Amino acid sequence: MSDLAPAIPDPRPLPPIEPALEDCCGSGCPNCIFDVYQMLLANYKQALAEWEARHPEAAAHSAPD
Repeated sequence: MSDLAPAIPDPRPLPPIEPALEDCCGSGCPNCIFDVYQMLLANYKQALAEWEARHPEAAAHSAPD
């Protein structure tokens, strides 16, 4: 029996796609696409920081976001 376990895929998180200004309807929606984008961006930054902690070798070679 081998001590080497198969690697579990752990891809780098992808940033959310920023909506264009014309994507907003301008009617003050409670879940405005820009508010949702900001929430997704915060989640992405947290996930990226966690990923970089798990992959310091990759984080050292990546450009800052």
